[in-house]
Amino acid sequence: MSLGVFTTFATEGNGFSKTFPGITPSLATLEGQFYFPFRRELILWTGCITASKESISYQLNRDKGGRAIAIVLGGAEEALDANPENFDLTLKSRKGFVKLALKHGAHLVPLYNFGENSTFTQVKSERGSLLRRFQSEFKSMAGFSPPIFRGRGIFNYSFGLLPHRVPVSTVVGAPIPVEKVEKPTKEQIDELHGKYCDALMKLFDDHKKDYGIAEDVKLNIL
Repeated sequence: MSLGVFTTFATEGNGFSKTFPGITPSLATLEGQFYFPFRRELILWTGCITASKESISYQLNRDKGGRAIAIVLGGAEEALDANPENFDLTLKSRKGFVKLALKHGAHLVPLYNFGENSTFTQVKSERGSLLRRFQSEFKSMAGFSPPIFRGRGIFNYSFGLLPHRVPVSTVVGAPIPVEKVEKPTKEQIDELHGKYCDALMKLFDDHKKDYGIAEDVKLNIL
């Protein structure tokens, strides 16, 4: 669950408007989130949009600037890797956001949420394991992953569906300037994707010691 990015971009929990005045954020999420009555209205109220190229393009074309789209790039597959000792990101083949950035001339901003993987305790499912194959197959059919997890309850700290009470720190890096390209080539997409991955790994390395992560731990782009 992307609690860090939701708190930052869909609420004022982190004081986004004061930190980034003049920028209106929109969190992109699964289209299925909008299928349920009342839940749909709540999500729309927070400013969330579907993670489709049409929705993202529409937002980037509004108001002649001043829009920020937050995308959880690893999505459902990456959620299955979430545990406190894991620093793997499903990003190597995720390049659609780069293509959109080039088409709209939208800067890319690396961001990492430290502590987010500790909000729930998840049964580990290594890539290639029987459980992981089942979860991945389910995801391909249903559009979302079925993690086996536990959090805390209202009156207890050992079991429940609420997140554990742990600090989650959102660190935002410097924007990567992007020039508008009407028809970006594969080479241009790959080059910008590489710059983004490098900037994200540097952001992690520069700040990991501030959040109790050992110096030899690296961010893995899978």
